[in-house]
Amino acid sequence: MVRIGDVARAAGVSTATVSRALRGLPHVASATRQRVLTAAAELDYRPNLPAARLAAGTTNTIAAAVPDPAAWFNATIVGALGRHTTAAGYDLLLSGVANSDERRRFIELNGVRSGRSDAVVLIDVAVGPDLASAFVAQGGCAVTVGFRTAALSSVTVDNVAVGRTATELLLDNGHRRIGLLSLSSGDSLNFSIPSQRAEGYARAHGAAGLTPDPAMTVSTSNSWAEARRAAHVLLGAAEPPSAIFAMCDEQAFGAMLAARDLGLRVGDDLSLVGVDDHDQSRLVGLTTVRQHVADQGVAAAELVLRSLETATPAPQHIQLDTELIVRDSVGPP
Repeated sequence: MVRIGDVARAAGVSTATVSRALRGLPHVASATRQRVLTAAAELDYRPNLPAARLAAGTTNTIAAAVPDPAAWFNATIVGALGRHTTAAGYDLLLSGVANSDERRRFIELNGVRSGRSDAVVLIDVAVGPDLASAFVAQGGCAVTVGFRTAALSSVTVDNVAVGRTATELLLDNGHRRIGLLSLSSGDSLNFSIPSQRAEGYARAHGAAGLTPDPAMTVSTSNSWAEARRAAHVLLGAAEPPSAIFAMCDEQAFGAMLAARDLGLRVGDDLSLVGVDDHDQSRLVGLTTVRQHVADQGVAAAELVLRSLETATPAPQHIQLDTELIVRDSVGPP
């Protein structure tokens, strides 16, 4: 096996210079860099990346945690995050974290002294302020997506405004009995998005002089199959809603199927608003609150890369805009 010392002898330089030249670092003369590159090519030298990273005290790896890697929202963020971090020379290590025990294990495995990753990105996997502060105090680098805590950089949207925007559209169209498909919060992951969107739903009712009926709220997952069953509960009530606000588009797809099961026409017999602007939402004419999901992954990548380049970075908090996209699924009662 050709080693870095062999390249150094062939090029007539030190091993440190070979390392700097091959990594494209500054303070290496162009003629020297070319001599090293030529020697490495002639000897067919293949750097031992794990050994180089160990020597440098870095892993060139970013660890990301999501509740469900298969979910469209999570996969879209991870895809954008991965493209940008990979382009910067980092590997992305993805973990599914569905409950508090798995969250604790993820933090332990990717702690500052673990040698497993240089930074973590937590996507809808919330950590409390004490754990976040302790992680930073130990020198950890972390970015959150979907929730904000003071000690860590974050990427969020205004979820209260999301809920209010969706509900106001239905109220403006004359609906007064509006069902709510809420997102279940999982196992102690402090998932705050459902409560924030529900607050927006309640505020819109209050501004219209109305009080929402608690019986009109059903909690379910982001699975369209489970949301279909939950929508049947709402639509099978003695006084069913004339409209439904679903907290994500995949839930809205389930509600569409439930309406079809009951012979209801979406947009005529039942109005429906979702959140996200899923890739399929345009195909089915779903009105939704777009939250630019891929942009959240890009913003998270930029934050984590910036943090890795700065010795003691101050937390930065980015709140991205949302946008109401009106299609065919909303009409008067």
